[in-house]
Amino acid sequence: MYGAFGGYTQWAVVFLIIFVLFFLLVPGYTAAAAATTAPGVVY
Repeated sequence: MYGAFGGYTQWAVVFLIIFVLFFLLVPGYTAAAAATTAPGVVY
């Protein structure tokens, strides 16, 4: 039994989860990296 988008449904869900995790983690990672490696840029 396929979803609304056929066989691509599971891949769409996986891609969505990865995209959300990427969107949530990258800003925090870049902010932490910038704060620890280049504090002069922030101020």
